Amino acid sequence: MDRNYKDDQINEVEALESIYCDDIEVLQTEPFHKFKITIATEEYNSEEESGLVCGLIFTYTAKYPDEAPIVEIEAAANFEEDYEHRLLEHIKSTIQENIGMEMIFSLVSSAQEWLNVRWDEHKSAEESERAEQLKEQEEAERKKFEGTRVNVETFMNWKIKFDEEMCITAKKEKALSDGKKLTGKELFLRDNTLNESDIKFLLEAGDSVENVKIDESLFQNLEDLELESEDEDEDYVPGKDSD
Repeated sequence: MDRNYKDDQINEVEALESIYCDDIEVLQTEPFHKFKITIATEEYNSEEESGLVCGLIFTYTAKYPDEAPIVEIEAAANFEEDYEHRLLEHIKSTIQENIGMEMIFSLVSSAQEWLNVRWDEHKSAEESERAEQLKEQEEAERKKFEGTRVNVETFMNWKIKFDEEMCITAKKEKALSDGKKLTGKELFLRDNTLNESDIKFLLEAGDSVENVKIDESLFQNLEDLELESEDEDEDYVPGKDSD
């Protein structure tokens, strides 16, 4: 007994209208039914441009379902460049698994699942990108407060340079110590802090020169000193200024 393809097709369309209600639109009935079913991910929002949505257009052929229906995609939103081609290939694969049976419901369900997987991948990629950006920002902030990271190579390079500098310093110090001993004047000239030593001593004693005590015994034997007398100066004339 020959199969009545037309009746099977009409019955399937009626069943689809009861399942998809407002999401199905019959575009033509002759010579064969042509209709569109809209599918979208749960998070689809046209205003916020989130989620995926597209219209699947099916056209029956003379011997559908023993032949594959014609499938088109339109009104796709937020699709990446290759999504449409990949979705069509996925639907064609599902058609081959269902040849001989009314298959539109299976094709729509499979396409819906495909969209959900692609959207989950999209969200995961965005989250990974945000996490990477946050990591880079945190790393940049951390580098502001830390020095150069030390490893074996950098430490050995530093130690070689440090040892060389210490050796040069040691040689300079040895050269200075082997030289002549500095006199008090040389020490004084090299260290200008000695200029203030007497003043500091006086200030620490009482903040005034008047507080300094003089040891008079130091001046008791001045008469023992051999001083040149005025009389021995032949050019000296009392009361007369020297020329």
